[in-house]
Amino acid sequence: MHWPLSTGRPVALFLDFDGTLADLAERPEAVRVEPGLVPLLERLQTQLDGALAIVTGRPIADIDHFLQPLRLPVAGIHGAQGRHADGRGWQLPPPPLGAVEAVVQELLTLDPGLQLERKAVALALHYRRAPHLAERCLQHLQAAVAAHPGLELLQGKCVLEVKPAGASKGHAIERFLAEPPFLGREPAFAGDDVTDEAGFDTVLRRGGQALKVGDGPTRAPHRLDTPAALHQTLAAWSHQLASRPRQGSPA
Repeated sequence: MHWPLSTGRPVALFLDFDGTLADLAERPEAVRVEPGLVPLLERLQTQLDGALAIVTGRPIADIDHFLQPLRLPVAGIHGAQGRHADGRGWQLPPPPLGAVEAVVQELLTLDPGLQLERKAVALALHYRRAPHLAERCLQHLQAAVAAHPGLELLQGKCVLEVKPAGASKGHAIERFLAEPPFLGREPAFAGDDVTDEAGFDTVLRRGGQALKVGDGPTRAPHRLDTPAALHQTLAAWSHQLASRPRQGSPA
């Protein structure tokens, strides 16, 4: 399905990373960035006058590593931390994760395919290599999180993430839209997972565009099959922007 470039207001572009800009891998550190992606994002950032940000479940440091030397505005850990276009950052206070991590450590003894990923203010349990334990992991983490009102459990693609309650990709996008260079622009967000639905809700409520990469139910009205298809669409957007007068910042 086509994802049309807005012909109205200047665009603010928000992009998830895993499963959206890069194919999923068995382990988070094994993700591969396709050649040409970084130059494409750098070109789009210039054409959009800086209004391009990554909105991801990963920590900011991971995104800087995969997209080096590019340093984009980023919302990491589902909005629990972020970096604005001017370099200012935010991070929610670390929640009490000790009891939840103890539960995860017990689960890790069940199968070497389970993997704990520690983040600055969150943790993730990956079970892509042990899918038979998905339901058991979910039940144990649901019980652990229920005992701590300051925590929230997110279910993603073969991953369970425990993060500060209230942090979401939708709230992160709202933060960006409140400040230049995103202020006053039409938001467009592409993501691939149920964790991106909050972001879709935000951009649609703001009169913008939402696109789902891959299969599965979604509120996004547009869909592409793969990250490669998104790369092609973003390249087409860049070509269109290059042939137009610069959008400039909204008045």
